[in-house]
Amino acid sequence: MVFTWRYEKADGTLVTPADGQEEFSSQGDAESWIGEAWKQLVDDGADRVALLDDGREIYTMSLHAE
Repeated sequence: MVFTWRYEKADGTLVTPADGQEEFSSQGDAESWIGEAWKQLVDDGADRVALLDDGREIYTMSLHAE
């Protein structure tokens, strides 16, 4: 299994982060990383992210406080 994040603007347009695509061997590692990197992703133009497991979407979440 390879976990990755998909980065999107509010309208669904994909965003390419400045640091490129990260890959993780576990969901926990991916979630820990997003907890540290979300501010930079917002600065890069992302509004929400989707966690993917081998390309299959697990969930999406906003990077903005509700």
